[in-house]
Amino acid sequence: MAASWIDERSAAARGELSTTPVHFQNSESLACGGVLLLVPFLLETGLLSFKNHYQELDSGYYYIDAIVLLLAFMYLCRVKNPEQLKTINPGDFGKLLGLDRVPEAKCLRKKLKQICQQHKSTQWNMELAKEWSWAEENEFYYIDGHIQVYHGYKANLGKKHVSRQKLCLPGVQEFWINNAQGMPYFYVCGQVNEKLQQMIEEKIVPQLLGQMHTNKPVDSETPVLTIVFDREAYSPAFFGQLWENHQVAVITYRKNVKDQWQVDDFSKTIVEIEGVETDMSLAEKSVELDGVRLREIRRLTKSGHQTSILTTHVKLSIGQVALYMFSRWSQENFFRYMRQDYDFDKIAQYTTDQIDNEFVVVNPAHNKVDYQLKKTREKIARRKAKLYVLIEENVNSDLDQTPKELRKQQKIKEELVSLEQQEVQLINQRKETPHRIKVEDMGENRYNQLNLESKLFRNIIKMICYRAETSFATLLSSGYKKATTEKRALAKNLIKTPVDIEVDPINKRLNVTLYSQTTPRYNNAVDKLCDVLNKSSTNFPGTDLCLYYKTTTKQFTKGQEF
Repeated sequence: MAASWIDERSAAARGELSTTPVHFQNSESLACGGVLLLVPFLLETGLLSFKNHYQELDSGYYYIDAIVLLLAFMYLCRVKNPEQLKTINPGDFGKLLGLDRVPEAKCLRKKLKQICQQHKSTQWNMELAKEWSWAEENEFYYIDGHIQVYHGYKANLGKKHVSRQKLCLPGVQEFWINNAQGMPYFYVCGQVNEKLQQMIEEKIVPQLLGQMHTNKPVDSETPVLTIVFDREAYSPAFFGQLWENHQVAVITYRKNVKDQWQVDDFSKTIVEIEGVETDMSLAEKSVELDGVRLREIRRLTKSGHQTSILTTHVKLSIGQVALYMFSRWSQENFFRYMRQDYDFDKIAQYTTDQIDNEFVVVNPAHNKVDYQLKKTREKIARRKAKLYVLIEENVNSDLDQTPKELRKQQKIKEELVSLEQQEVQLINQRKETPHRIKVEDMGENRYNQLNLESKLFRNIIKMICYRAETSFATLLSSGYKKATTEKRALAKNLIKTPVDIEVDPINKRLNVTLYSQTTPRYNNAVDKLCDVLNKSSTNFPGTDLCLYYKTTTKQFTKGQEF
C-alpha cells in the first residue's frame, strides 16, 4: 500500500539504488506533521552523527539515514515500536519524511538487525555524551540505577529488587548518568547483580575520566568532577577512595542518622531552583566517618524532619550542595517520563550472550540455604513467642487447666527442638556452600545475559529525542506564564498537530503550515517559535530544501513571502 515510486523501488530490487530517494510532495492535513518542527532540534542534538560510526547498509530501498530519521519521528509521535507502525497511515507518515511510504514492521526489524550487527552503539553513545557534556560545560553527574524487568524464558538473569513493584524479579540492571536537569548522557549495564558502588568504581568513573574529562585538576581542592547519587552507594570509605585516587567529589544522603541538631543551628538560605527563589533552613558541620573527613549539610523541614547530606566537595556553598542534591529527583522524573511516553522498558532483542566463565557471582545455592535459614529462624521466633504466651496463661489460669496447658507447651517445645536442629543443619550446610563462585561452576543453571545492542541503539535515539523535545518545549514556552506545568503537554500536542506541506523549488523551501491550536495563547507561542526556527535556516536531511514554518493564524505583512 502507498508504494507509488515504482521506478526507485525497481532500481532498489536490482541493486542499482545508492540511497533512499527523498522527494517531498505538496500535501494537505498530514497527521502528526508538527514533528517537522523538531527537525532543527534533532540535528543540533546530534542525530546525524551516527554517520561517524555506522557503515551504509548493503542494499534495499531504505538506507540507514531514512531508518534513523524514521525512528526519531516514530518516538516523538509516540509510535513506540515497529509493531505500532501498523496502526498509522504509512503513506501520510512517509510524506513527512519525503518518502512514498514508511517500511512495514517486518522490514524495519530487518533493517535494525543489519544496523545493530555493526556493534557501534557504545562508540556512538560515548561520542554524543562527550559532545553534550562539553557543550554544557557540566561537572556534575547524576547516577542512578534502573531495572528493566524480564518476563521471558530464554535468558537466565539474576533477580533484582524492583522498588516500584516491591518485588525481586529477574531483569537487566541499567545505571544511567544524567545532568542536573535530567538530560541523559549514557548508561552502562551490569552483567548479573552488580551494585551501584561497584559500577561507579569499575565502569562509570573510568569512562567519565577517560572519555569525557581529560583535563587535569586545577588545584588540590577543586574536583575534576562531582557525582551525585542516592544511599545505595553509601560508604564513607568509598567516598575517600574516590577523592584520593581520582579527585572525584561526591554528594549523597547520609544513612542511619540518629542524632538531631539544635533548631538554633539552622538558618534561612535562599536557593534558586529553575529561576524561582526558595527558602531553606540549612545548617552545616564537619564530621568524620570511617576515618574520612566530610561536610554534612542538613535541611530542616516544616515538620521538623532533618534531611542529612554528605559531600567531599569543599568549594560549594551550603545552598549549592542542597540544590544539587535535591535536583536528583529530575532523574527519577526522567525515568518515569521515558517509561510512559517512550516505552523505555520494552525488550528490543531476545537473543542471549554468554557471560565470561571467570566472572564471579553470588552462589544461588548459598542464597537458597540462607533463605531457608532465615525462614527457620522466623519459625523459631514465633514458637518462642507462642510458648511465652502459654506460660503466662498457665500462671493466671485455674489449677484444673494446668494439664491441658502443659500439653500445649510440650507440643511447642518439641517443635522448637526440631526447628533448632534444622537451624544447626542449615548453618553447617551454609558453611560448606561457597558464597561466591565462577559462572562456569554454576552448571546447567548458569547465568547468561540478553544481547542489548539493539536496545542500546534505540535508546540512543530516544535520548536524542528526549533532549530535542526538552529544548523544543523550553523554547516554545519561553515567556509563557504556565511554562513549568504546561510546556510538556503543549509540546506533545503540537507534535500531533496536522500540517500542510508545500514545496517551493524556486526558493528551495519546504513550507510547513501548522493548523490552529486550541487557544489563542498557544497560537501566540507557536508563532514566536516559528519566527525563531525560520532564522535557523535548517535544511531537511538529504535535501537542499530549507524548512520554513508558519501557522494558519499568522498574519503576514504586505509583500512578505511564504
